[in-house]
Amino acid sequence: MIERYGDHAANERTFLAWVRTAVAIMGFGFLVEKFDIFLKMVAGGSFGGRSAQASSQVIGNLAGLGLFVLGGAMMVLAVVRFRQTSRDIDADDQRPAVGARMDMALVTLLALLGATLFGYLVYTTMPVGTV
Repeated sequence: MIERYGDHAANERTFLAWVRTAVAIMGFGFLVEKFDIFLKMVAGGSFGGRSAQASSQVIGNLAGLGLFVLGGAMMVLAVVRFRQTSRDIDADDQRPAVGARMDMALVTLLALLGATLFGYLVYTTMPVGTV
């Protein structure tokens, strides 16, 4: 039997949750990157939206690429934290937990990207006379 099996199993479940979240964020980044096709359809239809301008498409493309890079960074961080936590579990002495700053930085970056996407969506779907 593996010593401290429960702790190692919890560490692996946490690692897999990070990986699933990173894959979801990368998939969302791909969706955002291709979202301008949907916005062109909405603008051309009877919804009264404005056509997506080149500057707003650049914002959407950058946000999509940013989400994709964020997902990749989360995967790298997940591997680093998994290995560090495995070493900490096996260590005889107690070690302080690390990584809270990186977690907060990733959450802040994700919130900023979400706000950018919200602004992009509002800007490109508002009727022409309201902005």
